[in-house]
Amino acid sequence: MSEINTIGVIGAGSMGAGIANVFASNGYQVILRDIEDKFVQGGIDRISKFLDGSVKRGKLDEAGKEEVLGRITGTTDLKDFKDVDFVVEAVLEKMDLKQEVFKEVEGIVRDDIVLATNTSSLSITEIASALEDPSRFAGMHFFNPPQVMKLVEIIYGYETSDETVAVVREVAESIGKETVTVHKDSPGFIVNRIMIPQMIEAIKVLEEGIATPEDIDKAMRYGLNHPMGSFELQDYAGVDIGYYVMEYFEQEYGDPRWTPPVTMKNMMRAGRFGKKAGKGFYDYDEEGNQLPSEQAKNQEKLQGK
Repeated sequence: MSEINTIGVIGAGSMGAGIANVFASNGYQVILRDIEDKFVQGGIDRISKFLDGSVKRGKLDEAGKEEVLGRITGTTDLKDFKDVDFVVEAVLEKMDLKQEVFKEVEGIVRDDIVLATNTSSLSITEIASALEDPSRFAGMHFFNPPQVMKLVEIIYGYETSDETVAVVREVAESIGKETVTVHKDSPGFIVNRIMIPQMIEAIKVLEEGIATPEDIDKAMRYGLNHPMGSFELQDYAGVDIGYYVMEYFEQEYGDPRWTPPVTMKNMMRAGRFGKKAGKGFYDYDEEGNQLPSEQAKNQEKLQGK
């Protein structure tokens, strides 16, 4: 395996841009690719905004910000990946899309580099089935936002080699991440396998009228010492993302306990996809500040407030 200096990141959305930011902040050259210039620029703008926050907090100066941005090259052409040393994909959580992307990129990059997917739940083995050499493919699951969250899950596919996993671990540790190894390709890996049932149960507690979203979140924060409550987290990560993961789990495991609750189905129909849409389990103002939930407002009315 050759020395790794340049990282190719496929997908300039919130996760892809965050991953590109982390690598560039740790001295790597980064090529950030998306299908349209506006998406590429949107990713670079997200990175710049995040770096602005670091400057305001005194963690970085303007020269440091420009240095990080200077290590990132945007493109819409996968052929620009011909000289990269490592690839991380962060496109939409759609199996056929990921397979199509990796099938194309495998024909462009060198034969000796590792290909990794940032999927949060999809089968590593199934994605890798589109490749000529699935042994060099692994899961490399970052958490949102990648610049802040310390964990990276490294996942074996059925054909993934130990050498590939070792490279992914070395790369993750080189950017300051803590890693865990998922030895069996199982839907949800570790974190989502544990977290999704908790999210489903929180929605059921809400549906049964046991408590408001605010109080359920407060209970999670102060009773379990979680930094965010379940509904805050779902809105932040994307209600739609959680919904699709639940559907995938239900399909893969064949177990109705993974079925998305009715409330979530109706939210999907109403376009309440979370903070990015300005509305999810909570509504948000133009500055992104959380507003009281309908349940909380109704409770206040009943209490005569």
